[in-house]
Amino acid sequence: MDTQQTMTDLLELLAQHLLVQRSAISPASELVGVKPQCIDDAFAVQQQMIALSNQQIAGWKCLTPLENGQLIFAPILSQAVVEQPNCPITPFANPSGLQALIEPEIAFILGQDFVAHHSYSDEQIDLGISATHMALELIQSRFSCDYAASYFEKLADGLSNQGLYLGPAIDKTLAYQANKINISVSHQGETRIFDGTHPCQSSQAPIYWLINYLTAKGVSLKKGQAIITGSYCGVVKVPMATKVDINYQGLGEIRVRFEQKR
Repeated sequence: MDTQQTMTDLLELLAQHLLVQRSAISPASELVGVKPQCIDDAFAVQQQMIALSNQQIAGWKCLTPLENGQLIFAPILSQAVVEQPNCPITPFANPSGLQALIEPEIAFILGQDFVAHHSYSDEQIDLGISATHMALELIQSRFSCDYAASYFEKLADGLSNQGLYLGPAIDKTLAYQANKINISVSHQGETRIFDGTHPCQSSQAPIYWLINYLTAKGVSLKKGQAIITGSYCGVVKVPMATKVDINYQGLGEIRVRFEQKR
């Protein structure tokens, strides 16, 4: 067996392993002897996981490329949870109890397909966005707590994404202007206020990069998929089985209760 075939087989093995970790009680995404060595390796693992999952993906998470050369993109493998009172999530366990890890973001819904091996202007992409929503990225660290995963390992594993909660629709023009948003998170009589700042030049800038990056690599994006483009206030920990209100100042509010995924 040649070296290239051996690497292909190893990456497929890693994809199988990573997919299993998404539903494991105590996940450990590290796999001894199998580590992606570059972005293309991590991309290949992501694509293999999509194929193995045997379901339509909900969308993508992304940022614009980082100054250190790292690319931030990953498929959202599970179906999105859309505006319902209870959101299933795999919680984070700490000494004080179980918590949901979330990232307040904006989701851009594709109103058309973007076809592989085609390039698209910013204007064409803008026209192809049919709706914008408040959204919560659902976060899950799947590596062992004492394991220092490399960037390529994290990328292959999906950058800690475990799903997407799609909140109320917001005005598209306001979403495009939402570089800074004060975000308040309230539960059990406690309110935390965050001076939210988008991590990229604008909330929509990562979409232009992602669509052209993926289509150049032979990936088509489908009508109805949601693209999230970065958290306004990092990862926020909230309690399980409790009503949580997340207010985006001037845009709207998400009201949700997080329940342990079965």
